[in-house]
Amino acid sequence: MQPGCQILSGALQHSLPCPRSSPRSAAPQISPVAFSGKPRYTLIRPSRGPRENLQGHRQLATTVRAAAATEGKLQSPHGGKLVDLLVSKSEAQREIDSCTKQQELSDRNACDVELLCVGAFSPLQGFMDEETYNAVVEDMRLPGGVLWGLPVVLDTASEDIEPGDKVLLTYQGKDLATIQVDSKWTPNKPLEALKCYRTSSLEHPAVQMISMERGKYYIGGKVTGLALPERVFPCATPQQVRDTLPQGADVLAFQCRNPIHKAHYELFIRALEADNVGKDAVCLVHPTCGPTQDDDIPGIVRYRTYEVLKEEVKNPKLRWAYLPYSMHMAGPREAIQHMIIRKNYGCTHFIIGRDMAGSKSSVSGEDFYGPYDAQNFAAEHASELGMQTVPSLNITYTEEKGYVTADKADSEGLHQLKLSGTKFRQLLRAGEDIPEWFAFKSVVDVLRDASGDNGA
Repeated sequence: MQPGCQILSGALQHSLPCPRSSPRSAAPQISPVAFSGKPRYTLIRPSRGPRENLQGHRQLATTVRAAAATEGKLQSPHGGKLVDLLVSKSEAQREIDSCTKQQELSDRNACDVELLCVGAFSPLQGFMDEETYNAVVEDMRLPGGVLWGLPVVLDTASEDIEPGDKVLLTYQGKDLATIQVDSKWTPNKPLEALKCYRTSSLEHPAVQMISMERGKYYIGGKVTGLALPERVFPCATPQQVRDTLPQGADVLAFQCRNPIHKAHYELFIRALEADNVGKDAVCLVHPTCGPTQDDDIPGIVRYRTYEVLKEEVKNPKLRWAYLPYSMHMAGPREAIQHMIIRKNYGCTHFIIGRDMAGSKSSVSGEDFYGPYDAQNFAAEHASELGMQTVPSLNITYTEEKGYVTADKADSEGLHQLKLSGTKFRQLLRAGEDIPEWFAFKSVVDVLRDASGDNGA
């Protein structure tokens, strides 16, 4: 789930940074946890609101600036060096010839291979071995102590693959990479789920994924990149993105997984004016276009909406790129993972709102995380990452003043206009007018075309 708001479109919510507004108190969250095949519910205390974050956040802004601002250079990669695992064609053929086994990658696996090969997962140079996996699951750190959010693992159902094998990794008929297997183990998936997603309930989509989609074993080892997946949309590498960024300027990252409507645009444009952001800052709009949730809009459609919006706004303060990342909906831990990835792409700041990468129970609809859990967790670890967060609050559209915070609208008695995701989709499919305050016409046209293609 993206940052929360008064107007909703599908799973996506909208927010903007506003340090002077006071948040509403959060109610306790009920989290289902499965034991012996049945869910039980545990009370999770609400996390602090963003005001507490912002106080420390402002102090951080005066004492810890990201590398770009202090050194007049681009942000340093996580771990100090940007990894590049891709080899030449001649080397690739020798790698292929030396393989003893072969495995076809899933869509999720292929995303991870690509991110490893291009350095988005720097400093990792392959899929995690058992020691690294256990360290990340238990302590959220690599064995050397470097902060890391979620395990990056390669699963297999093969009984034949063993340590010492070199395995050719293929995807949709293409040789993508090899892995020199140095570790194979049967993971404790309930523990992985509980530590990484704060629940072992199958009502969480990522718990379903690791329990029902992944194979029995995990294998780890050094990866050698042969080629990148062929995608219908381009995914710039970290180095390619870095080449477009201004030296010595703050670079904000905006993460999303759905089409961008006007509230989202307000969010990252206003984030450029936040107290802890320099005047020459730019924003990298960096949507994830890999596998997400079943009811999300397909990646190719999302890509087309971003491309037409880029042309419509033509804002020189924005950079656009697409990330082949598979969402886990892991809330706080995924916020750390996203910050690490965006740091490798050259970003110094991360825009984060309510319920970032949040998820609801597929049975009860209850949230697995408190509304500010991810925001607070990200702020806690930002200085260690050499990054800063730009917290955001709810916004709503008003007839009198356009987009303002929900608190401001309430306190001033402004007339708020709201459009639910369900109503938006109904209007879209019926060919009826979408309010101009809600969505960009170019984006609506793409969504409407896609809806017609699907016979909706």
